[in-house]
Amino acid sequence: MMETKRKMGIAHFVRRIKQPRGIWVKMAFIVVLGLCFVFFWSFLSSYASSFNVQRESFDDIAEPVSSRTKPAHNEVPESSRSHEKSKVESSSKSKEGRHVGGSVHKHETKRKKEHVVSHPPHKKKDLPKPVAVKEEAVVKEDQEHIEAETEESESNKEDGEEGAESDGNEGESDGNGDESSASVDEEVEEKKEEVELAKKRKRKGPVFDPKAEYNWRMCNTRSKHNYMPCIDNDGLIGRLQSYRHRERSCPKKPVMCLVPLPHDGYDPPVPWPESKSKILYKNVAHPKLATYIKKHNWVNESGEYLSFPQNKTAFSGNVLQYLEFIQEMVPDIEWGKNVRIVLDIGCSESSFVAALLDKDVLTISLGLKDDLVDLAQVSLERGFPTFVSALASRRLPFPSGVFDTIHCAACRVHWHSHGGKLLLEMNRILRPNGYFILSSNNEKIEDDEAMTALTASICWNILAHKTEEASEMGVRIYQKPESNDIYGLRRRKNPPLCKENENPDAAWYVPMKICLYEIPSAIEQHGAEWPEEWPKRLETYPEWLTSKEKAIGDADHWKAMVNKSYLTGLGIDWLHIRNVMDMTAIYGGFAASLVNQSVWVMNVVPVHSPDTLPFIYERGLIGIYHDWCEPFGTYPRSYDLLHADHLFSRLKNRCKQPAAIVVEMDRLTRPGGWVVVREKVEILEPLEEIFRSLHWEIRMTYAQDKEGMLCAQKTLWRP
Repeated sequence: MMETKRKMGIAHFVRRIKQPRGIWVKMAFIVVLGLCFVFFWSFLSSYASSFNVQRESFDDIAEPVSSRTKPAHNEVPESSRSHEKSKVESSSKSKEGRHVGGSVHKHETKRKKEHVVSHPPHKKKDLPKPVAVKEEAVVKEDQEHIEAETEESESNKEDGEEGAESDGNEGESDGNGDESSASVDEEVEEKKEEVELAKKRKRKGPVFDPKAEYNWRMCNTRSKHNYMPCIDNDGLIGRLQSYRHRERSCPKKPVMCLVPLPHDGYDPPVPWPESKSKILYKNVAHPKLATYIKKHNWVNESGEYLSFPQNKTAFSGNVLQYLEFIQEMVPDIEWGKNVRIVLDIGCSESSFVAALLDKDVLTISLGLKDDLVDLAQVSLERGFPTFVSALASRRLPFPSGVFDTIHCAACRVHWHSHGGKLLLEMNRILRPNGYFILSSNNEKIEDDEAMTALTASICWNILAHKTEEASEMGVRIYQKPESNDIYGLRRRKNPPLCKENENPDAAWYVPMKICLYEIPSAIEQHGAEWPEEWPKRLETYPEWLTSKEKAIGDADHWKAMVNKSYLTGLGIDWLHIRNVMDMTAIYGGFAASLVNQSVWVMNVVPVHSPDTLPFIYERGLIGIYHDWCEPFGTYPRSYDLLHADHLFSRLKNRCKQPAAIVVEMDRLTRPGGWVVVREKVEILEPLEEIFRSLHWEIRMTYAQDKEGMLCAQKTLWRP
């Protein structure tokens, strides 16, 4: 009976399909099958990027042992083979003298203390020979500084981590009811859960897995040689839509693949200051850039170079006249004195940044990631401070009240949309009494009225509104109030004042708020007073800085180290160094010591460290918050030199796979670029092996007691 009913049901279904309306049933069935296939294919392809040994627990590891690496390329120089052979022999002998608990035998410690090991470079014409560090007094001073700093880091660990992590992940819905805010809140909750799990999971053992073998492979991504892991989406959503998110979203697993070089190869970039006027086209080439060049005359293709005519801009007129026009409207701006730190929204062109550099103004450009042409990579290749991020629903990774001026010239940002949250974010990071410069040549009446109402509601004073004749740009200059008194005079309390318990400096994965933060008034708060004129502000320590003695000691320490060792003792050709990153900036002492060199330094303050970034900006330097368990927001091959002072030991096993940080170093550094790592010896040994597996040239290693230094140079090798 049941069999008969089943057959009758099938026959009835077939008759329905044969009917005219049955075509919709067929189409629906085909669509469902197609979606299932796409989902299954995306799931399988997600594993194709890379492979590496990954451990969930380190409890069974007794001690750090240098990992042995398998050559991933046949053309390994003989010097590297002999060095690896000697390393294997010495490692096998040293294992006999090690205890189970991980302590190193005395003869090994003594050997590390007495010798400087300089590794001969491979035979390449363009790489300088290493020079060993000889300043014993400086090294001893550095050792004392590291010990004092380590004690401070240990004492502040709990407060620093809890403050930065909880503040960096808090946030409520802003009440506008849009779906993006809800999704951001969900992701913030996920971040909170990850932090709680990281605190509960206190893994024992070394930072790097001593049993891991690294077999490198290339990243197989849509963006190929321009891959930005937390910005380019290669998952299912990216394949069905665009490969770029509207918000930062990192891969679930650590990135352990290597970004390929450009299709036409890669050559050393044009050195500074020549790079201001021309760069190598093939280092930054992509199809949308070629289309952009044909439509704009401020950038020209001449042979193998892209050239940038002096004073030319994306809009008509002279950029120097544009700057003079702004200062004539508001004389108090005083480029290079009163105004030192500027945020430029968008990277359509860099003439504004280049012109301000000549006036001693340090400008950091925000490359807005979208499907339009992104010239952030061009800006970095020219040697200008730049990072890539979204400007959507999350805060920018900056503290509150640090930018002297924010500039937006034809940046196509709808400041008044979504309750004005984007302009309120600018209000958060803009210094009290700071300037917001908005330039446009095609203003709509509706946008103009909305902007006027919004700026009035947050009590911004419009200082000037004129049209620059040469460029035909309408320029408006607003000023943020210097006190809270004016907020009480508003008829409508919209937007409202933010809650007192909300931290305005919390910026890592924190949703933008539709509210106004009160302006600092107490002397203990940063931003209460305008900084000293440049360059006096570099050596000024404000009253609100609680650890003034430590900041002064940090500045003296790095000044001595850089002058006596970094500039002369590491074999680095500083004439070819322009873009520098300090991966663990504390008080900005390393960057301050390089202020007389032709470099700019991106000071990165890790989110798990005490928040010292406001002081770095107070000194007239630039920086950003970041979690090194995730990739940084920039293009590959962005930096000439990375400086990591006890980065890995400060992570405290926070990251799932610390080796991914070394992979990120490889992505950030240009071929021929440098990495200088200061760390504990037990971390430097496996770290050196990872760099060797990536075919980096180990230019110098140095060990004294339990601390050491590693200096390595990246090559053109790819697997």
